[in-house]
Amino acid sequence: MNAILDRLLVSFLHRYVKGGTLRAVLPSGKTESFGDRPSPTAHVRIADKNALISLIRDPDLALGELFMDGRLQVLDGSVYDVLAIAAQSVRHVDPAAWITALRRLRNAAWRLFPGNPKDKAKANVAHHYDLDFRLYRTFLDEDFQYSCAYFESEAQSLDEAQLAKKRHLAAKLLVQPGHRVLDIGCGWGGLALYLARACKAKVTGVTLSEEQHKVATARVAKAGLEDMIDIRLMDYRDVEGSFDRVVSVGMFEHVGARHYDEFFAKCRALLKPDGAMLLHTIGCGDEPGPTNPWVTKYIFPGGYIPALSDMTPVIEKSDLITTDIETLRLHYAYTLKHWRDRFLARRDEMAKLYDERFCRMWEFFLAASEAAFRFDRTLVFQVQMAKHEDSVPVTRDYIAIREAELRQIEASLPPLAPIEPPQG
Repeated sequence: MNAILDRLLVSFLHRYVKGGTLRAVLPSGKTESFGDRPSPTAHVRIADKNALISLIRDPDLALGELFMDGRLQVLDGSVYDVLAIAAQSVRHVDPAAWITALRRLRNAAWRLFPGNPKDKAKANVAHHYDLDFRLYRTFLDEDFQYSCAYFESEAQSLDEAQLAKKRHLAAKLLVQPGHRVLDIGCGWGGLALYLARACKAKVTGVTLSEEQHKVATARVAKAGLEDMIDIRLMDYRDVEGSFDRVVSVGMFEHVGARHYDEFFAKCRALLKPDGAMLLHTIGCGDEPGPTNPWVTKYIFPGGYIPALSDMTPVIEKSDLITTDIETLRLHYAYTLKHWRDRFLARRDEMAKLYDERFCRMWEFFLAASEAAFRFDRTLVFQVQMAKHEDSVPVTRDYIAIREAELRQIEASLPPLAPIEPPQG
C-alpha cells in the first residue's frame, strides 16, 4: 500500500511542482526531488500514509493542517519556501481533475454562503482579533497597524512604512480641521489618533472586537483626545449621523460579498453631499472565487477577498462615483516579511503562551499570506469614492503635496505613549 501511495504522490508532485525545487522524504523512507528551477528550495518529510492521502486528495486544506499537526515537517528551508514553490507552481499547470471538482464544489457552496450577517459578525471578528494582546505585540509595529504598510522604499522600517500608510490615507481623504470622519473597523485606534492629531479631525471609530475597543479607548484617553475621538463597540450598520469623510482599512474583507450592497449603501447614507470615502482592502487580481479553505477554517471565518469586479458594479449601483483606484503591489509582501521575521524571533514566547500547534498555524498563515502577495496575484486596492464629481481634485497632484505637509506636521507632534494591554 505504501509503495502505491508513494508512486501516486511522486507522479502528482512531478506534474505539479514547477516553481522551484522540492525534496520530499516519503512515508516509506524514500527521498524524491521535484521541480525545474534552482530556487527556492525546500526539503520536507511526510510523516505517514494518511498524511500523504490527505495531501493528494485536498492540498488546499491539507497542506496547512499537516504542517500544524507536525505531520509535514520542513527539514531544510522554511515553510515559506514550501509555499513559495507551491504558489509559483499553480501558475504553470492546471490542477488535477479531482482538485478541480473539489474547488467547483467549494465555489458553489461559497455562492450560497450567507456572508457575514450581523448575528455572526462579532463572533467571526473575535475568532481572530480577540486573541491574546501579546501575540500581536510580537510582530506589529509600535502603533499596532494590522494592515498593509506603504513602503516608499523597500528599505524602510516597518514603523516608517506604517506611518507612511497613515499619511497616504490621510492625504487621499483630504481631511481638513474640524472634519467629522468615520473609521469603519478602527482596530487599535492608530489611524483615528493620526487623523485627530495630524489633521485636527473629529473621528468616530467603530469595531466589533472587544479587545481592540478596550485598547483604542485607553489610547485615546491617555492622549487626552476624548473630545476629538469616539471609539465605539458597534457594527457599522448601526452607525447614525453625517460625516465629511468615511475610511475603512482592512475591514472590507470581513463584509462578505452578499453584503456589499448594504455596505456601500450605508456608507453613502452616512456621507455628507460633498463627502468622500476611501476603502483600503486586500483584493484578488484573478476572477472572483472562494477564500482558501484553510484560511476560512482556521484564521478568518466569514472572510472573503474581493476582486475589483465584485466591488465596482455595487459601487455604481450605490450611486457613488469611483474617483480613484490605486493598486498596491508587493507592499503587503514586504509587510508580511517583517511580521513573519518578528514573530519567528519571539516564537518561543508564543509557544509558552499558546502551544506548538498554534505557533505552527500562525507561522503557516504569515508565510502563506506573504507567498500569495508575492506570487499569486493577491493585491491591495485603495478605492476612493465620492457623491459628486467635484468632491475631490481632478488630478492626483494633491496627494504628494498633502503628504509633504503632513510630514512637517508629524515632526512637531509629541510621541504617543506605548500601547498597554487591555484591562478588564
